[in-house]
Amino acid sequence: MTGLLPAPGLTGLLLGTTPPGTYRLPPTDTAPRVTALAAEAEWRAAALRLGGVTTKTAFLDRCATDLEFPEWFGRNWDALADCLTDLSWWREEGKARGYLLVTEDWAAFRKAAPKEARTAEAIFGDAVDYWADAEAPLAVLLG
Repeated sequence: MTGLLPAPGLTGLLLGTTPPGTYRLPPTDTAPRVTALAAEAEWRAAALRLGGVTTKTAFLDRCATDLEFPEWFGRNWDALADCLTDLSWWREEGKARGYLLVTEDWAAFRKAAPKEARTAEAIFGDAVDYWADAEAPLAVLLG
């Protein structure tokens, strides 16, 4: 279940005082602002733009494009889970303090494809749990 980002909000998440999780993006924040703040805090961040996405196929295609998944991404739920538990595709030179996935237009996607949104949210949650105790955790903000 996705909840509100607890106080102190994004700052707490990026500083490590708020545990990594799958949270709703506060309505006062935007994906570009959040990804910029994450970069300043030495987190790797990516925005998943879901405007106009209404199907599983379109969702997985958008993941492949926006998140720059590797060629081996099979465009299915298992492959999404694999990419989110093997972040080698996301790593760059240097060390990241964490990884942040921010979605845009999540509510519209959830309304258009509720079953697919629940599945994606479960996969996000499992990936967050997988990285929770790592030196560089994963967090997801659904906006």
